[in-house]
Amino acid sequence: MELTHPAIKAFMCGSFSGTCSTLLFQPLDLIKTRLQTLQSGMQPGSGRVGMVSVLLSVVRTEKLLGLWKGVSPSFARTIPGVGIYFSTYYSIKQHFFPDGSPGAVEAVMLGGGARMVAGVVMLPVTVIKTRFECGRYSYASVVGALRSVCQTEGPAALFSGLMATLLRDVPFSGIYVMFYSQAKASLPKEISSSPSAPLANFSCGILAGILASLITQPADVVKTHVQVKPQLRTAEAVRYIYMEQGLQGFFRGAVPRSLRRTLMASMAWTVYEQMMAHMGLKS
Repeated sequence: MELTHPAIKAFMCGSFSGTCSTLLFQPLDLIKTRLQTLQSGMQPGSGRVGMVSVLLSVVRTEKLLGLWKGVSPSFARTIPGVGIYFSTYYSIKQHFFPDGSPGAVEAVMLGGGARMVAGVVMLPVTVIKTRFECGRYSYASVVGALRSVCQTEGPAALFSGLMATLLRDVPFSGIYVMFYSQAKASLPKEISSSPSAPLANFSCGILAGILASLITQPADVVKTHVQVKPQLRTAEAVRYIYMEQGLQGFFRGAVPRSLRRTLMASMAWTVYEQMMAHMGLKS
């Protein structure tokens, strides 16, 4: 396959956009993971432990760079993962929708299908990334962590939380692509073809990201617990969260996750579309 193949270009554009967004927003992901894995004994009854408390705690105990703990596995997951997502998305779209205009339902299937492929392929690195961020494991490197998990827990542990991950990522991407594509389609043509088009697209992405993040937040909390405590099954994690924290526990970390996922997705799609347009390809 030639390096000029459109799918290869989509992979490169996606990987670059993923690199930029991961570097910028990793602190939000770390704060989200810490919030979701707080022990019940550490939580005040009023639930006032929030983003600012966790942020200050991390900076105080792990210095400013501690906010980027887990950035190595984040890069290892996001750079190829976003590339796989966008190249799969582009290939499926070109095959089934050569005119480039899928409807709302088709957009859900398109985004969800692309995310399913990327999610399954990159799940082992996602597990390691979650463990780096939670602060309970002392891995020296991504490769060392992969080796340690395989030796002590077995290779199956690298696919812990598969169901919860798919229940989170597939709907998120499907819902995101649906809202994003519909919002873009509703923009006046004079805006879509103007120099301010990237800003308009970014705004559409913000709206789509907020809605998709809130809908899929409970699955993200369950996924985090299963990957940090691989002895838990998905159903057991749901029961554990409910018994320990009640219904509000399923929305712990919603603010930093919504901020991160929304900004990352908006930035990734904006950079991806601009790079594809620069290469003369329709995204």
